[in-house]
Amino acid sequence: MDKKTILVVDDSPFASKQIKDIVEENGYEVIGYAKNGNEGINMYEELHPDIVIMDIIMPGIDGLETAEILMKKDPSIKILMLSSLCDSGTLEEVKSIGLKYLIPKPWEDDVLLATLELLVKQDNRQ
Repeated sequence: MDKKTILVVDDSPFASKQIKDIVEENGYEVIGYAKNGNEGINMYEELHPDIVIMDIIMPGIDGLETAEILMKKDPSIKILMLSSLCDSGTLEEVKSIGLKYLIPKPWEDDVLLATLELLVKQDNRQ
C-alpha cells in the first residue's frame, strides 16, 4: 500500500515537527511544510498531497480562508484542521465551509491518528 502523503500548514515549527514525528511513525509521509496559508496553497498545487493538516490561526490568511480556497480548487481535498481555539464558534465556522474534522491543540496523538484514518477511509468510499 502506498504511504498517504501529508502537507502540514502551521506557523509553528515545533507543532510541525511534532506532527511529522507522530504521523511518520504511523505509516504516513510528510512531503511538505508551509508556514502560512499562501505558502500552503502553492505547495498543495505543487505537491498534491493526500491530506492537508492545517492550523487555523496563522499570520496572513488564516486556516479557514486557506481551506476555502483549496476546496474551490479541489473539491475532493482532505483537510484536517487544528486549533487552539476549539469553541463552538470555531466548530461552526469549520462546518460552515464544509469541513468535518477539527481537533484541538495541543492534540492527543491517538485522536490525531484516528482522525487521519477517518479521512483516509472517506477516500475509499467515493
